[in-house]
Amino acid sequence: MARETRGKRRAQKRAARGEESKTVAQKPAAQRARVRQAQQRPGMQAPSAQTGRREPRQRGKFVKESIAELRKVEWPNRGQVIQGTIVVIIACVIVGVFLYGADQALKPFVRTVLLGQ
Repeated sequence: MARETRGKRRAQKRAARGEESKTVAQKPAAQRARVRQAQQRPGMQAPSAQTGRREPRQRGKFVKESIAELRKVEWPNRGQVIQGTIVVIIACVIVGVFLYGADQALKPFVRTVLLGQ
């Protein structure tokens, strides 16, 4: 049913454009082959006409743009770096103590119930 609807829509579009109702599949094989031969391969087309390909960039443009973006960054000062480092160390200690406590609390359960020793 969906194919019929799609076919009808395509036929309506062709009629609106004034094209004849012949599709590519209905054309003779020799004519289709000539049409394919006449088409240019993507590698032979101009870069602007190729899909997915870009114009060649100027050499070093990426590096210059990267440096310009890095100049816009607001870098942390020494105090902010030290403060951030201390926060990370404290968080690691807290998580480590929690995991050690959980390990010690669950050790007898694992030995007796799960391992059966």
